[in-house]
Amino acid sequence: MTPCTARLEECCDVSLDSKAWKSQALSSNLYGGVVEESVGGCSVRGKLTKNQQIAADLRTEIESGALAPGEAIPSEAQLMERYGFSRETVRAGVRTLVEEGLVTTGWGQGKYVREAYPPVIWDWSTMESRRRHEADGSKVGDQWASAVAADGHKPRQEVRVSIVEPPKRIRDLLQLGEDGLAVVRQRVRYVDNLPYALSDSYMPESLVAGTPLMEPRDVHAPGGVLASVGLIQVKYRDEIAVRMPTREEAEKLSLPVATPVAEHTRTGYDEDGKPLRCMVTILPGDRHVIRYEVDAD
Repeated sequence: MTPCTARLEECCDVSLDSKAWKSQALSSNLYGGVVEESVGGCSVRGKLTKNQQIAADLRTEIESGALAPGEAIPSEAQLMERYGFSRETVRAGVRTLVEEGLVTTGWGQGKYVREAYPPVIWDWSTMESRRRHEADGSKVGDQWASAVAADGHKPRQEVRVSIVEPPKRIRDLLQLGEDGLAVVRQRVRYVDNLPYALSDSYMPESLVAGTPLMEPRDVHAPGGVLASVGLIQVKYRDEIAVRMPTREEAEKLSLPVATPVAEHTRTGYDEDGKPLRCMVTILPGDRHVIRYEVDAD
C-alpha cells in the first residue's frame, strides 16, 4: 500500500480495495465527467455524475460571465442535445443550480441566471438616532427612506395598519397582558421599485390609539412620530436571527429559491424601561449589508 493510499483510507474512512468502492467508481451508467481533487495531500481523480457535470459546466459559465445575470440558460432540449443525456438528468443538473440560488425560474418555462440586487446598507448604529437625525424623515419619508435616497436610490413603501392580537414573542417583548392588543404598521419597502424588505412595527394599542400612527400611510414628524406624541425611546435592544423565509415572505419579496433572510427585531424603551415599540424587519440576504459601529469601551 502506498503512502497516498494509506492517507486516503485514513481521511475518507474507506478501503480502496473494497468491492463497494470499486463498484461505485466503475458505475459508468451513472457517471459522466472527471474531477480531480486533493484529499489528505494526495491527488484523487474521481467521477462526476452526469447531472453534476451539467451543473458544473453551467456554474462555470455563470461565474465567468459567459452567461450574464438575467440571461436565459440553455433550454432542456439544447442541453439534451449538447450532452446526449436524458431530460430527467438535465433537469436534475439545472435543479442543482436553482437550489444554489444561481438560477431562477422565469414567468414561462425558461430558467435565467439570477440577477444581482444593488446592496442597500442598513447602518443600525445611526438609524433612528435622535442625535444624528434631525427628524424621523425628510421630504422623501422616514429615516429609512432618507438613507436610501441619500445613496441615490428611489425609496417607496406600501403601508397597512391594523389592530391585532400579536404573536406571543411580540406580546412578551412589549410586556402586554393576555388581553392586550397591539397596533401593527406593516410595510413592504421598495428600492427603485424592487421589493427589498418587510418591516412590521408593533406598538401597544393603549399608547398610540388616536395618533397619526393609526393612519395607513407614510407618516413622519420632526424628532420621530413616536416622540411627537410624547413617547420617547431612549434605548434599543436589537436581535438578529438568520433563517430561511416563510412562503409569505418569499412571495412578497419575490425571493429566488434558497435565499436566506435576516430577521432584525428592535425593541424601543422609554427612560423607565417600558417597551414602546417592537419593529421586526425582514432583510433578504442577497440585497442587504448590515453595518454597526460599536464603542470599544
